Amino acid sequence: MAQEKTTISWRPYLAGALLGVLAIASVLATTHWLGRTSFLGASTTFVRAAGLIERAFAPEHVAANEYFEQTGISFNWQFMLIIGIFIGALLSSLFDKSYKAESVPPIWDARFGKSVGKRAVAAVGGGIVAMIGARMGSGCPSGHGLSGLMQLSISGFVALALFFGTGILVANLVYKGRSS
Repeated sequence: MAQEKTTISWRPYLAGALLGVLAIASVLATTHWLGRTSFLGASTTFVRAAGLIERAFAPEHVAANEYFEQTGISFNWQFMLIIGIFIGALLSSLFDKSYKAESVPPIWDARFGKSVGKRAVAAVGGGIVAMIGARMGSGCPSGHGLSGLMQLSISGFVALALFFGTGILVANLVYKGRSS
């Protein structure tokens, strides 16, 4: 019988304190070291990444795009932030031994089956819907909620409550009656 690997749980208060330190460090890095007065998040970075890719195939289309004319597209600190998020998530999952490579999560398998293609289509489709929503709302609701909560902003509380509420509603619709 294979031995089950032991995971180390992150303590919620420690994780919260580390998130607070990280938030303070990111504000200092953005405003003082990089001289920015506003925060641009991941949704902006992904749109710019798409512009970089599109420029390789249709440079005239990117040059004529009003959004890219205003914001420009370049590999900058925001790209490094996205890479850092990936590396940080990977390191923390390796540290607490929760990392697990799986093509189809068990809860998805129980509801929709083992089809990797169906899972990929749903993941990409969900990402597209989330990106369109983030662009329409001028930013990511989770980022707005987290930074808004740190500033005790009413709009931050509302954004985070709606974000979690919608997530719970959609999860119940998609996985109704199923448990992992």
